[in-house]
Amino acid sequence: MQINHLDRFRSVIDAGDTARGCVLTSTDAALAELAGECGFDFAWIDFEHSPLAITDVAHLVMALRGTGCASFVRVPWNVNYLLKPVLDLAPAGVIIPMVNSGEEARRAVAACRYPADGGERGFALRRADGYGKMPLGEYLEYTRREPLVIIQIEHREAVEKIDEILATPGVDSVCVGPFDLSASYGKPGDFTDPEVIAAIDLVREKTLAAGILLGGFCPGPFWKERFMHWKALATDTGALASAYRKLLAK
Repeated sequence: MQINHLDRFRSVIDAGDTARGCVLTSTDAALAELAGECGFDFAWIDFEHSPLAITDVAHLVMALRGTGCASFVRVPWNVNYLLKPVLDLAPAGVIIPMVNSGEEARRAVAACRYPADGGERGFALRRADGYGKMPLGEYLEYTRREPLVIIQIEHREAVEKIDEILATPGVDSVCVGPFDLSASYGKPGDFTDPEVIAAIDLVREKTLAAGILLGGFCPGPFWKERFMHWKALATDTGALASAYRKLLAK
């Protein structure tokens, strides 16, 4: 839908490029608009690890609409009632954390799709159909492929069950959560450790081989030579802090 710029996001990937984005954790909608105006292909609105309320998420999604930047929202947990209000905002994608099995992946997909497509999503049309402007049939056609259902792999149990997760119908993308993933091996943030590297590369290789979109939070040089369809490069606060420190150092 034009409302969330998913087609533009896909066009970057279809052209063989990596879509680049940032993570938004601040309540100020101007920072979302700024991210889009600076040229990011997507913005990951973090509803899991931030002080954002659902009204803040709505304002950030709306601010991105005018920029051409696709809106992703990471929900707090893989449960239906937390996904419902986010889905009604019509983001380009929803990131669902800590999915560790095929059954958990199935539940995530079901929460994001309507019963006609094998899901459990409930109707509450508002922003998604242009406040009644879009005919129901046209809207339902969009919902067969929107939003992207993005499964986050961030635990060693998910790595062990990656084949059944990738085989789950309706999984559109995998998101690597490197810090929680490394922590589950007892080596938080250690991307020089062979076991952590092997786990990340296994998920990468199997996801790419399955023809599923691959993305994640990818700050730092570790990710430079590792292809992903989409990469979140920094958080809003992290980028601002880095810029401030460089300014002060001068």
